[in-house]
Amino acid sequence: MMDGDNDPKHTAKATLEWFKGKHIEVLEWPSQSPDLNPIENLWYDLKIARQPRNLKDLEKVCMEEWAKIPAAVCANLVKNYRKRMISVIANKGFYTKY
Repeated sequence: MMDGDNDPKHTAKATLEWFKGKHIEVLEWPSQSPDLNPIENLWYDLKIARQPRNLKDLEKVCMEEWAKIPAAVCANLVKNYRKRMISVIANKGFYTKY
């Protein structure tokens, strides 16, 4: 099961066909909804860490930078997930501080 958050790369025909071929169900996702995936908090750090020059360098940079993220950071993001959900419900699905 996959939540694709309506990002164009997740809704492209080729992507949807790939999911279908792999028997992955894509959940319906309302437009302009908050992205509650805890990983989103880490993307910014990964994006600014270093600028890769090609695909091979991108893979290397991602693996190296990902390995530097302390397990405690990931654990904290998961631990606070309930607060995220409560905040979204309180805001009736609109954006929150998370």
